[in-house]
Amino acid sequence: MLAVKVYEAGFSQPPECLICDFFGISFNVDHYLLCDITQKGYEKKRSKLIGAYLPQPPAANGAAAVRCRLQHSEGPTRRMLRSANIGVCDIREAAARDRAASTAGTRPLFYFRFGVDQALPQERRTPVTPSSSSRYHRRRSSGSRDERYRSDVHTEAVQAALAKHKERKMAVPMPSKRRSLVVQTSMDAYTPPDTSSGSEDEGSVQGDSQGTPTSSQGSINMEHWISQAIHGSTTSTTSSSSTQSGGSGAAHRLADVMAQTHIENHSAPPDVTTYTSEHSIQVERPQGSTSSRTAPKYGNAELMETGDGVPVSSRVSAKIQQLVNTLKRPKRPPLREFFVDDFEELLEVQQPDPNQPKPEGAQMLAMRGEQLGVVTNWPPSLEAALQRWGTISPKAPCLTTMDTNGKPLYILTYGKLWTRSMKVAYNILHKLGTKQEPMVRPGDRVALVFPNNDPAAFMVAFYGCLLAEVVPVPIEVPLTRKDAGSQQIGFLLGSCGVTVALTSDACHKGLPKSPTGEIPQFKGWPKLLWFVTESKHLSKPPRDWFPHIKDANNDTAYIEYKTCKDGSVLGVTVTRIALLTHCQALTQACGYTEAETIVNVLDFKKDVGLWHGILTSVMNMMHVISIPYSLMKVNPLSWIQKVCQYKAKVACVKSRDMHWALVAHRDQRDINLSSLRMLIVADGANPWSISSCDAFLNVFQSKGLRQEVICPCASSPEALTVAIRRPTDDSNQPPGRGVLSMHGLTFGVIRVDSEEKLSVLTVQDVGLVMPGAIMCAVKPDGIPQLCRTDEIGELCVCAIATGTSYYGLSGMTKNTFEVFPMTSSGAPISEYPFIRTGLLGFIGPGGLVFVVGKMDGLMVVSGRRHNADDIVATALAVEPMKFVYRGRIAVFSVTVLHDERIVIVAEQRPDSTEEDSFQWMSRVLQAIDSIHQVGVYCLALVPANTLPKTPLGGIHLSETKQLFLEGSLHPCNVLMCPHTCVTNLPKPRQKQPEIGPASVMVGNLVSGKRIAQASGRDLGQIEDNDQARKFLFLSEVLQWRAQTTPDHVLYTLLNCRGTIANSLTCVQLHKRAEKIAVMLMERGHLQDGDHVALVYPPGIDLIAAFYGCLYAGCVPITVRPPHPQNIATTLPTVKMIVEVSRSACLMTTQLICKLLRSREAAAAVDVRTWPPILDTDDLPKKRPAQIYKPSNPDTLAYLDFSVSTTGMLAGVKMSHAATSAFCRSIKLQCELYPSREVAICLDPYCGLGFVLWCLCSVYSGHQSILIPPSELETNPALWLLAVSQYKVRDTFCSYSVMELCTKGLGSQTESLKARGLDLSRVRTCVVVAEERPRIALTQSFSKLFKDLGLHPRAVSTSFGCRVNLAICLQGTSGPDPTTVYVDMRALRHDRVRLVERGSPHSLPLMESGKILPGVRIIIANPETKGPLGDSHLGEIWVHSAHNASGYFTIYGDESLQSDHFNSRLSFGDTQTIWARTGYLGFLRRTELTDANGERHDALYVVGALDEAMELRGMRYHPIDIETSVIRAHKSVTECAVFTWTNLLVVVVELDGSEQEALDLVPLVTNVVLEEHYLIVGVVVVVDIGVIPINSRGEKQRMHLRDGFLADQLDPIYVAYNM
Repeated sequence: MLAVKVYEAGFSQPPECLICDFFGISFNVDHYLLCDITQKGYEKKRSKLIGAYLPQPPAANGAAAVRCRLQHSEGPTRRMLRSANIGVCDIREAAARDRAASTAGTRPLFYFRFGVDQALPQERRTPVTPSSSSRYHRRRSSGSRDERYRSDVHTEAVQAALAKHKERKMAVPMPSKRRSLVVQTSMDAYTPPDTSSGSEDEGSVQGDSQGTPTSSQGSINMEHWISQAIHGSTTSTTSSSSTQSGGSGAAHRLADVMAQTHIENHSAPPDVTTYTSEHSIQVERPQGSTSSRTAPKYGNAELMETGDGVPVSSRVSAKIQQLVNTLKRPKRPPLREFFVDDFEELLEVQQPDPNQPKPEGAQMLAMRGEQLGVVTNWPPSLEAALQRWGTISPKAPCLTTMDTNGKPLYILTYGKLWTRSMKVAYNILHKLGTKQEPMVRPGDRVALVFPNNDPAAFMVAFYGCLLAEVVPVPIEVPLTRKDAGSQQIGFLLGSCGVTVALTSDACHKGLPKSPTGEIPQFKGWPKLLWFVTESKHLSKPPRDWFPHIKDANNDTAYIEYKTCKDGSVLGVTVTRIALLTHCQALTQACGYTEAETIVNVLDFKKDVGLWHGILTSVMNMMHVISIPYSLMKVNPLSWIQKVCQYKAKVACVKSRDMHWALVAHRDQRDINLSSLRMLIVADGANPWSISSCDAFLNVFQSKGLRQEVICPCASSPEALTVAIRRPTDDSNQPPGRGVLSMHGLTFGVIRVDSEEKLSVLTVQDVGLVMPGAIMCAVKPDGIPQLCRTDEIGELCVCAIATGTSYYGLSGMTKNTFEVFPMTSSGAPISEYPFIRTGLLGFIGPGGLVFVVGKMDGLMVVSGRRHNADDIVATALAVEPMKFVYRGRIAVFSVTVLHDERIVIVAEQRPDSTEEDSFQWMSRVLQAIDSIHQVGVYCLALVPANTLPKTPLGGIHLSETKQLFLEGSLHPCNVLMCPHTCVTNLPKPRQKQPEIGPASVMVGNLVSGKRIAQASGRDLGQIEDNDQARKFLFLSEVLQWRAQTTPDHVLYTLLNCRGTIANSLTCVQLHKRAEKIAVMLMERGHLQDGDHVALVYPPGIDLIAAFYGCLYAGCVPITVRPPHPQNIATTLPTVKMIVEVSRSACLMTTQLICKLLRSREAAAAVDVRTWPPILDTDDLPKKRPAQIYKPSNPDTLAYLDFSVSTTGMLAGVKMSHAATSAFCRSIKLQCELYPSREVAICLDPYCGLGFVLWCLCSVYSGHQSILIPPSELETNPALWLLAVSQYKVRDTFCSYSVMELCTKGLGSQTESLKARGLDLSRVRTCVVVAEERPRIALTQSFSKLFKDLGLHPRAVSTSFGCRVNLAICLQGTSGPDPTTVYVDMRALRHDRVRLVERGSPHSLPLMESGKILPGVRIIIANPETKGPLGDSHLGEIWVHSAHNASGYFTIYGDESLQSDHFNSRLSFGDTQTIWARTGYLGFLRRTELTDANGERHDALYVVGALDEAMELRGMRYHPIDIETSVIRAHKSVTECAVFTWTNLLVVVVELDGSEQEALDLVPLVTNVVLEEHYLIVGVVVVVDIGVIPINSRGEKQRMHLRDGFLADQLDPIYVAYNM
């Protein structure tokens, strides 16, 4: 016995927002239900039933080429499957079919099954008795799922697919969120679903799952089965849907997971993160934990690292490990092995799969519709029809409108319609403008702006326009000035030249008004005159005035707007003859007769609603009952009630209306649908509408609804009605069904599903071609070539009854409205043009048209076509079904890295937890992967009711996509899967075996390239009257200056107000130094050669203490004092330097002395282990017996300690000889003399900053104006005002100072000019740095202060490093610094390729200043140590008298010492001793000349070797990726990247609300993929100021990395990309 299992499921919430604007056309997406057969003896039955229709062995004459097998009912004895159960592709059934097909010898290309089991004896069918159906409805109303796009078959398929993943839990690490981001939406904030309540719903599921299957419940309860499939145990769904995060539920779940976790890799810990109760910890960091943290924020790495450098007890590193484990799984499809010339990075091109299905059928033939019958009394035009009925039958009802209670509001008769339309026509033509200059002339376009609840006013205005021969452009009512898509409508009106908008009184009153009562101009709209069409506002036409009614011609009748995929709005023009012919074709196809009653639920302004409810109805004098959307919201059954009340013959609905009726249907006794002869389903072209149709028939068959009444139709704005199923009286003529393989469809091929048995699309026919039309299918892209019979193509129509153009767009019109389909030989099939309908489908057997999707919803990923609707259906079939709020979900594709990537955005239920969301997301990924074999690039969940809406409440797709791309979507959960779906990355670079350095050398000589080396001026050859040269030691120079020019001011220190805080003359400095020397010897009991730490704020004391140490023979080390507000972080560094430098004593001021011994200091470090602390505020009054003079210039003068960008603390030794040589080199480069003044705004603790602050003035005698950078925080203009006031020609600053000025003074240039700020005297403004020049910053600084007289050539940079504190420095003479553009892709391969400015992948590099006198540079290969040629990227090696003489370390790591300071080339000049800088760069000889007349060699620094990241075999510099990321979104203020276990981690600082944090994740991922071909592993969003920066303004990426891994960043959001 064949039992029909009626699948019972609760239906979803009320209809407010269920409409989804999927394709940019207001296309309402609907909810579907499909019935299914499952029973034990099924296979036997099936083979008996269908055996006769299985393919026969091929005939010898090749008849087997006809691959299309029809299964037709051939008379009453044939038993067929009942239609309601036909579209099922059961797994067993498909298997049996395959077996049968294989035995038969040929495999059919596709199957159609036709038939109704009228032949089955009555008792075989399960009657839907009141008792069973009432249970059916009770269950349905429990609201336990979202029924949109519902199809049980599909649901089963999805669940089966997910069950496959049961063994292999998806190890997706949950993102970490700050608690403030975990939105606790109050439950009042959203409209609750009408009927459901959680407990009832769960109870019903459990209750059913234990019941015995009855005839109408032929299989185990679906939800229970699914819940078992996913949870792998018999726990009911309650445990999975319960939202508690702790307690027994979570423990139960964890036990569950542990029981099933199948650990493939025993070394990896079992992955339970996705389910365990640990979530609550991960997601919601307890507040207040920040205060109780004991670990220092950026503490020393050794505190937290284990031996192999992996941090312990860190949630972050556990998650990353989990992510890495997940990513180790092999990806589909594998990358092909091929060699890439690594100079040109090639993107992986997706090669076609050799096994992919290809179309095999014959070329299709165009299908001709029946002839359009010429009926004698058809009117010559639509206006003529109106005139006829308005005069013959003025009392006949034309349109009945309803109020929100479902009561008839108003009946418009044909008489009233005629007279009022005439009145409107007269007023439009004669009452707008003046008699001489009317505003509107025949042929002009006018807008029709009417609300959805007022069809009568719209109808009058529309026919008024037709009578006046003006062209109506119906549009939606603009609700606000910034409606989604309203701007585009404005562009359409502007391009149509619309100046007048007709509207109703009520609508006019409701439009937004300015304070003066004017209607404001909407954004993007032309200026409009609003004209109210109510009769009382209009003048009566004179008796002798009569509209000119002529036969239909080729003038434009109306323009219907269409929203494209990208959101732009086009106007489709429909001529008067097309309008009339379309009405005739519909009349013939639908069999309309005079005075029939038709119920219309559709939007009457466009599409099917307009064609049937406004136009064709008038041609046939029909009575339209119009049901407004607002009434459907209140009472979804209203249309069915009106059908009964008015005994309507026809109803026009969308599948959502059928679905809502099912939801609301509660055993209404008085429903009788037997009057219906035709139920037009307007969106029958959506393949998922079949389930709604089947479910509706199932329920309402007992209420008199006949199966043959359901008539799906397919339509498009361009081709109007494309096809419609005809109403028949013969109920034996069954509808067509096709069960197609989703996999085949992605290749555009029609196949019965054979492999997966899960991924099928069941489609129903949308009837036959329209009368008088010809239809064919052409290949969707390229030339319009006819498809084969088993190929999916775009349907094209040739008919009179279609649109004729896109208004004003001739190019687009040609591509759409003037298509000439070709045969394979290239001959056009017709002399008449066809029109592309935008629908994808095929013409099946018997001329039936099948639609499988829309061009607008097409996404081509790696060469395979996927339809957005199908993806939506799969996502909505994933449990828990009701997770998506009201089924509001959008699917679109974005182009990233030369391929389309699928993005899913859904509104989540307001009460869903983080865990629910994440679990749902990972299931959706699995389901889509299994069923569609395509990866989802990004899944974003937004709060309920936040997606942009279309005028009818659906989701505005293009607007959603726009928000996503510009980072304004504000999702509350995001899951990116770039690792899984980006398969076209370039092949990882294979390192070639290194060529020996000798052959490189020979190669360079052969190709005429010189070896890349350069030098500054030779110190020995420069004759200058440098008096200081005769002294070997700086201490002697100071004594000499104190004797010869005692009162010459060397140093002036400014305070934050710009006034002089302190100054030192030569003699003052000398005397002060003497006293300090005495103090060191007497109080400190120090010997010569002892080390002394100087812990001073930037100022005069520091300088005096330095020379005091030299006078006493001690070795000074300058140390930045701890920050009083941040002792915990800054004091450990001070302590470390003091210890590592082995300081015997510590000198400082009284204030800092107290700070070092304070209680806060004791909390941070062990204060008892400080060396003796001397306070220099209290100095002895006597002079030393003698001043120490070193025995040898190579002895140690001072130690320079600094933290490198990689976070390493390194101290270098500077000898007396190097110190003097350094000062002399700078003096010569900058032409420094005693008469000069130099302004210095730098930190004086290390590198060039220290040398300029403390040493140069003593050596050269110039006056240094000292500006502590910390003072700029209170007064950003301090430095520039000082430069202007002292008429300084040379000034030095750091990047942080420059940034402070650029950001802080950007808007104040005018007021600074008024204060007399003048920078025109500045000759050199040098940024002191140890990195690649920040060209964007220096350029914006130059531009900003150009108005204040700053010459752009004045700004330049210097370059120094640990081994040599200043290699380059832009001096006074010599050429301007040059900028070159290099190809970033070549740079990754360690090559330099110069390109033009603005070319793709170009990177600007600025020269790092002139090479200092006495400095020699060579570029060497860091691996082979061989010299490189000009313009080759290599390590910069330096040889000069002021090189540091080595690292100062406790451990004395000699190998590092010799490698960095005493390297020799492996070939060429092997004698010279070089120091290795650790920076990559290149030399390039320019056309410019140096001061000595030689051609100038420019040095370009690219980046530090330590910082560079090796990814995919290529070398990336963090700054390049960071620059791209900072450009990605306006809220990203700063960014830092680092790698961890081959994953790229991007940390971004967010300047904006925390709600924007998740917007950044897709944008960051996109930009790094596009510009660098890298997949970001982790995106961390943090607050401003979290990325640590050292005193030179350089990012401390390794500190950041340590902080991240130790969980110390307190991030706003951490996303782990799959």
